[in-house]
Amino acid sequence: MGRSPGMVDVAREAGVSHVTVSRVLNDHPSVRPETRARVEAAIDKLGYRPNSVARALKSRRSSTIGVVLAGTELYELPRVLRGVQSAAQRAGYWVNLASWQGGTTKDMTETLQRLTDQAVEAIAVIADRPMVVDALADVVTGVPITVIMSGNVPNPDLGFVELDQELGARLAVEHLLELGHRRIVHLTGALSTFDARARVEGWRAALKSAPAAQGELLEGDFTGNSGYRLASYLTRSTAELPTAIFAGNDQMAMGVLAAFADLGVKVPDDVSLVGFDDSAGTAYLVPALTTVRQDFVALGERSIEQVLRMMRGEPASCERIAPELVVRRSTAPPRPES
Repeated sequence: MGRSPGMVDVAREAGVSHVTVSRVLNDHPSVRPETRARVEAAIDKLGYRPNSVARALKSRRSSTIGVVLAGTELYELPRVLRGVQSAAQRAGYWVNLASWQGGTTKDMTETLQRLTDQAVEAIAVIADRPMVVDALADVVTGVPITVIMSGNVPNPDLGFVELDQELGARLAVEHLLELGHRRIVHLTGALSTFDARARVEGWRAALKSAPAAQGELLEGDFTGNSGYRLASYLTRSTAELPTAIFAGNDQMAMGVLAAFADLGVKVPDDVSLVGFDDSAGTAYLVPALTTVRQDFVALGERSIEQVLRMMRGEPASCERIAPELVVRRSTAPPRPES
């Protein structure tokens, strides 16, 4: 036919009216079994697919959840999206993706409106930086919205789900303190991100709880290159290395390991090292990396579970998922002072 078959084509093939075809598609009980069979056979023969978008716009029921990727520093995004997709699919929903890379509240509102124009029934926003919070502060839409990995959003109508970054940092630093370390440097990721700032707060809180503990903060950007650069700087610019380093993430920790290998610094004999995220392969580094494990798949799943509850009329809530410390061979007690 040179075009996709429509309801009229199905009606003509089955020898019925388009109203009858509509009743079959909507499982109306008034259609006789033999008529239903003819219509279904015509649908199969022609390869007809109902216009789900048009039906959704008419009924406001699309079985679709919108997901906005808001930012460029969305580390571990594939695992978050896997959780989003699996939870949505279990609940009978599809996922419709959109992107917002910065701008005004008006720009964010337009992005959300484009999704609601397609009749999505709820929206999850995966956010990485403060401007997202600012853009969402006064947003009003006709569907429930939950925000993932965001820091707190000052909008009581929005849900909120994140991994407890501050707790994870405290677990990492408290582990080093329990081993006897008192000079603990934190190599942070870009402080424009929620994750970096929360991990700094956890590092500071843990140091304050220990007598004589002290530390230095050096900002990187969550890349292995910045970890290498900052570790090289520490080695060459200080008379005495810290006894432990808490890296902003596993990529930075890998950079530290590479720099120390080049410069003859042994981990953990000279300096203990902790990462963050428990990225794939960290158990097979030399030495295996002590790190903080975050369940990003669960993060995505919980965000969808929350927005589904909001769709049923429950109020928005704030949820934090606790991480887990994974102790491996890159940490040990500091050498006794001579």
